[in-house]
Amino acid sequence: MGHAHESNVGRIWKVFGILSLITIVEVALGIYKPHSLLFTNVLGMNLLNWIFIILTVAKAYGIMWAFMHLEGEVAALRWSVVGPLVFLIIYLVFILLVEADYVFEVFRDSTIKWNF
Repeated sequence: MGHAHESNVGRIWKVFGILSLITIVEVALGIYKPHSLLFTNVLGMNLLNWIFIILTVAKAYGIMWAFMHLEGEVAALRWSVVGPLVFLIIYLVFILLVEADYVFEVFRDSTIKWNF
């Protein structure tokens, strides 16, 4: 007896819809830039940027979960893929916060003026 083939068309459309919805929210926020999100600072960065980072990480996780077939794997394998990425994202956000503040302070306190 052969294995019964199960169609994943519905699942693919569901993932497509969720990822598209997140992308539409990101694009809408990027176009309209709500004043309350743009001028609210949280941990040295405005709230709008934090929302972009969180939504992008959610999309990346959804892509890994659905299209890299992580939902059917054991927890150890899932964490061996997701763990380093979580560490990398936290590290990159840290670098973003520290270096952006450094560049701002250098230009603020020096004789070199903003030319961009």
